[in-house]
Amino acid sequence: MKTLLIGKLHSYMVQHHTDLLIALQEDHRLSHYLGSKVDSISGLIQQLQQENRPGYVIEALCLEELTRDLRPSRFSWMRELLEDEFPQVHRQMQRSGILTYELINMSGACEPIFEVFGFGEEHEDLPALRAAITGMIAEYLENQNPSN
Repeated sequence: MKTLLIGKLHSYMVQHHTDLLIALQEDHRLSHYLGSKVDSISGLIQQLQQENRPGYVIEALCLEELTRDLRPSRFSWMRELLEDEFPQVHRQMQRSGILTYELINMSGACEPIFEVFGFGEEHEDLPALRAAITGMIAEYLENQNPSN
């Protein structure tokens, strides 16, 4: 079960936290991170197994717990915002293979805004946050391409 959950958590991170995944890989800490996260819910796994819950239920409940502190994903949120507000730029970055790299850089540039608003499930739909991040992305893109 632990190996399955490590795989599921890794897949979740590929989709929603590519930035964290890359940072952990660069520091050679990804395996430790995944293993530690899954080890942290070993009590939950045992409890669910003792309750004779089906495997798919155990998997779903454990993945929910494993990803609790990873939601919502700034990386996914910014990717969606870029796609909605700057669709041409999003397509161009995706085609050229630099989308992930640029999203990581944009996320870093937007960090002060996220800190001011406090990014979380209760804040991700705030129009003021969306407007501030959209403005910062526009500024970032202008600085990347000053001739426009």
